[in-house]
Amino acid sequence: RSSDLTTGRKRRCGWLDLVLVRYAHMINGFSAIALTKVDILDGLEEIKVGVEYRLSGKRIPYFPANQEVLNKVDVDYETLPGWKCSTVDARSFSDLPENAQKYIRFIEEYLQVPVKWVGVGKSRESMIKLF
Repeated sequence: RSSDLTTGRKRRCGWLDLVLVRYAHMINGFSAIALTKVDILDGLEEIKVGVEYRLSGKRIPYFPANQEVLNKVDVDYETLPGWKCSTVDARSFSDLPENAQKYIRFIEEYLQVPVKWVGVGKSRESMIKLF
């Protein structure tokens, strides 16, 4: 779809794992999130977000501390509606499609950490500052 300006590699990403991000927040105590590559999600009918881990079919309320256990977990996803339009020209939160705004608010609510920056393209000008 598009290429990285520095490396020339195709830009891509997987589903956001909020269990892992919540663990990173617990360890590091960051005060805000930079949510990048939102434009990569443009055009998708639905967007999945990892919200829970299961081990042997049972919910585990923590991030596994060892790799062996982590390799055995299944991720439960929340499916959110996509926005099926471009975010590349957005320069403010209100310029984003409604479902993109809801996606960002879902992340903030789950993590209890505000999203401060939203990346909607490859250049520095494509970073929307929310506060």
